[in-house]
Amino acid sequence: MITPSYLKKGDTVALVATARKNIDNNLQPTIDLLHSWGLEVVIGSTIGLDQNQLAGTDAQRAADFQHQLDNPNIKAIWCVRGGYGTVKMIDLLDFTAFKKAPKWIVGFSDVTVLHNHLNTMGFQSIHGLMPVTIPRATPEAISSMHKALFGEKLSYEIGPDPKNRMGTATGELVGGNLSILYSLLGSPSAIDCQDKILFIEDLDEYLYHIDRMMMNLKRNGCLESLKGIVVGSMTRMNDNDIPWGKDALEIVDEITKKYNIPMIFNFPAGHIRDNRALIMGSQVTISVTPQGSTLAFEP
Repeated sequence: MITPSYLKKGDTVALVATARKNIDNNLQPTIDLLHSWGLEVVIGSTIGLDQNQLAGTDAQRAADFQHQLDNPNIKAIWCVRGGYGTVKMIDLLDFTAFKKAPKWIVGFSDVTVLHNHLNTMGFQSIHGLMPVTIPRATPEAISSMHKALFGEKLSYEIGPDPKNRMGTATGELVGGNLSILYSLLGSPSAIDCQDKILFIEDLDEYLYHIDRMMMNLKRNGCLESLKGIVVGSMTRMNDNDIPWGKDALEIVDEITKKYNIPMIFNFPAGHIRDNRALIMGSQVTISVTPQGSTLAFEP
């Protein structure tokens, strides 16, 4: 996997919208943060556009992203928010210039479309905070984003969880939002799960949807080919009047029980304040013991 150049002081970061519109959210805290890191900021043309739920038409969102991809002065593209819509513009993009001079693509949730698409092309990207989440993010999450962007040592230690499965595994980290992973299966942007370590998280889904999506991964052969699984937050899940009978983590636990691989549950990443940065496409080692878990990125 190809690692884009890490940022240094004086570099420029572009803020763009690939999905939901950004009308009411104040980007100033993010701009101030980037300036405090010694970085310059460019505001994309999609910021402020209003096309129903989306930040402009598919063509407008693609054009803004394309401009940032092709601009050699832009060293990272930070998607301001998720929602839905990135998949509607992904096939309009031309990555020719990007392949010659790769740059960091940053975000989570719906930005999983970009993470997975870049992974199929052989490039790393950063799953982590987005500008709309900066004002409520934990200091640890913000610090992890700085480390990921600037190439500092990145590793995490978290406490034990009763659902964890013990063991150690090393492999390429892939994944992101479970709903997006599920929606991309069978498309050119679908990830290859063979010998990978899969990260999943989700928000605002019905519990039976979680079961359906996990069963799809299982029936596609993804789960049985993995070396390990990291389960992030499963936030604000919904249920029907007749309960499903298991929460989201119990569903994941049940469907993955047959696989003899290490698993970390309740990892601090996803739709939570403490959304730690993950370098997708990077080699990582996970170690799970009764005392706790570690996830370390290779330098």
